[in-house]
Amino acid sequence: MDVYLPIANLSVNGLWIVALGGLTGVLSGLFGVGGGFLTTPLLIFYGIPPTVAAASASTQVTGASVTGVLAHGGRGGVDYRMGMVMVAGGVIGSGFGALLFRFFRSIGQIDVVISALYVILLGTIGLLMARESVQTLRGKGNAQAARRRHHPLVASLPMRWRFYRSGLYISPLAPLVVGIAVGILTMLMGVGGGFILVPAMLYILGMSANVVVGTSLYNILFVTMATTMMHSLTTKAVDIVLVFLLLVGSVTGAQFGSQLAVKAKPEILRLILAAIVLMVAFRMFLGLFYQPDEIYTIYPL
Repeated sequence: MDVYLPIANLSVNGLWIVALGGLTGVLSGLFGVGGGFLTTPLLIFYGIPPTVAAASASTQVTGASVTGVLAHGGRGGVDYRMGMVMVAGGVIGSGFGALLFRFFRSIGQIDVVISALYVILLGTIGLLMARESVQTLRGKGNAQAARRRHHPLVASLPMRWRFYRSGLYISPLAPLVVGIAVGILTMLMGVGGGFILVPAMLYILGMSANVVVGTSLYNILFVTMATTMMHSLTTKAVDIVLVFLLLVGSVTGAQFGSQLAVKAKPEILRLILAAIVLMVAFRMFLGLFYQPDEIYTIYPL
């Protein structure tokens, strides 16, 4: 079933795009990540231009996050106060990200920047997740997890607030800065930022594990809405047909993923996610140095 994408200016198999959206939705419900960290690279591998892939993926992540927030919110798994602080930071960060996106695009390096960011971030996060998962499965990580607290730098910040659902008494400046960083990455890479946000909430802010996934999705929902508006007004790279196909699969997949998250063993899930992340990072790394046989192709219109 071929479908024409007007902004990407090419035809794609609609069923493959829907299936890709379904995979994104499952990951969203399972891990509290928007899934854009996989959607954007896979779209690029399929042949979608990186700028269109990044802009459209951030829009699609919004839809995938809605159902995830509703599912976790119904179980009391969302710290709305913490989420609102990070959303404020995310909106600020998306503004900075839009300026960076336009700058790198103007000098013709945005495709390289997007790919390089994916290699660095996915490689680092994948290795850290894999190490922790293996340690936990061997029985070495449980004591560390039980003593997990926020970073000492966070404890030194002024103006402390109480975040009751997360069990924290910290400065709102810490989650605000985390939100700004995620907003910039969302704008540049088309990710929801959950693959960075979840570890930051656990290891930097020291949030309770039972609210991390839901609060991450809450933040992703509103930050991706802001970045969608930024892309629509500045880069004009959002392909609405591509977004619709991705949403069809992701909304259904998010419900399935949130149900599976309750039943599955977290350590095994994190190890699987780490393996997927590392494979995508390796493929993106190869793409930075791969040179096609024919750099230029001429064909009749």
